[in-house]
Amino acid sequence: MSFTLIHPCQPLSSSCSYFQPNLFTAINCSGSNVPNFLPKSCENGYHIERGLEFSTGNAFFRQESATGRDLAVLAASLHKKGNGSLRVLDALCGCGIRSLRYLAEAEADFVAANDGNENYGSTVVENLSRVSREEEGKWVVTHLEANRVMMDYYLKKSFFDFIDVDSFGSDSSFLRSAISTLKLGGLLYVTSTDGYSSGGHRPHHSLAAYGAYVRPMPYSNEVGLRMLIGGAAREASVLGFHITPLFSYYAFHGPVFRVLLRLNRGKIHDSRHYGYIGYCHQCGNSHEFSWDQLGQMSCSCSVPKVSNSLVVSGPLWTGPLHDAPYLMDMLNLAKQWGWIGCDGKDSLEKLIKLMVDESDPKLPSGYIKLDEMASRAKINSPPLKTLMSAMHQKGYAASRSHISTNAIKTNCPMTECIKIAKELLQVSIA
Repeated sequence: MSFTLIHPCQPLSSSCSYFQPNLFTAINCSGSNVPNFLPKSCENGYHIERGLEFSTGNAFFRQESATGRDLAVLAASLHKKGNGSLRVLDALCGCGIRSLRYLAEAEADFVAANDGNENYGSTVVENLSRVSREEEGKWVVTHLEANRVMMDYYLKKSFFDFIDVDSFGSDSSFLRSAISTLKLGGLLYVTSTDGYSSGGHRPHHSLAAYGAYVRPMPYSNEVGLRMLIGGAAREASVLGFHITPLFSYYAFHGPVFRVLLRLNRGKIHDSRHYGYIGYCHQCGNSHEFSWDQLGQMSCSCSVPKVSNSLVVSGPLWTGPLHDAPYLMDMLNLAKQWGWIGCDGKDSLEKLIKLMVDESDPKLPSGYIKLDEMASRAKINSPPLKTLMSAMHQKGYAASRSHISTNAIKTNCPMTECIKIAKELLQVSIA
């Protein structure tokens, strides 16, 4: 069924709910024909995102979260292409924009759009009706508590290929229900917006929510992603499965922590990628500790066996945050759809390429902020690219971080980083 997409170079109509035929083109929504459009706000609660008009009604809506929705649609479409079918459960759908995009762009065979607030119902139905009529059976709208709707499908043995749980705060109570309702090999896209806990300010809260006692660390936003993945890994293990992160995305608005996980059969019996992260305030170095190192955690900069300057968080996910080949498949699909380069900034391309760089298996948890390095060394920091290049020349792995613009992910110790920075400044002065 065809529907109307907004042409990127044309102005919006005065009401945004009625289209002028001479300004808009009807395009059938197959993946290869979806062009690149920026989110636009319209009057009367209507918006445009990637060419799709939708209503927000009275539902909470963040235009800034469009990138997270882009990533989700690309992943869902890849699953459809690879498996031939796509059933999606949008457990907390809000106004239904994600459900609309799964139907229209990822060409989902069926979408269950659920939100506990019945007042959003007419808005969600209006949006999904832009793709197909309700009686065609490609989508259904419900208003149940998220765990209830997931367990109802589980009891019916009606499983999903892709489950999107876009929750607020650190409510991890959805994880077990979502994993139970997901097909093996299926994708789980989960969210946390609790930057206070990831910053180590509520360790008992993070312990209750994700089983991780989190302390303040300079790279707290990466810890937030690892805390979320670790919680999902724990819940999957309880059910006899294990998860693989395909990408992990942090956005400063909110803040928002989103991770895409693939569900795999069988537990990982060793504690691989599930352990502890330590940060030494004295020297600035970070460490990863396994379970058999409990009681023996220390930093090499301290003479005592137990370092008083060392703070430890965990257990957390300590493995890779992304799967590089999967991200390249997403990037190639985005290029096929014309999503790259249309806004003149290539922001989506830059983000995915940064994630690919972060996927280097040599890179440990955490990152070094150049401001912290400069403060410790009492120098002005060299340009980030120059410092990274010097690290590479000395055999260290290094990449920029998509989480913090002025930080480097590297296996280079802080002390060596300071030494390299001073050498660069001496060369430049000479």
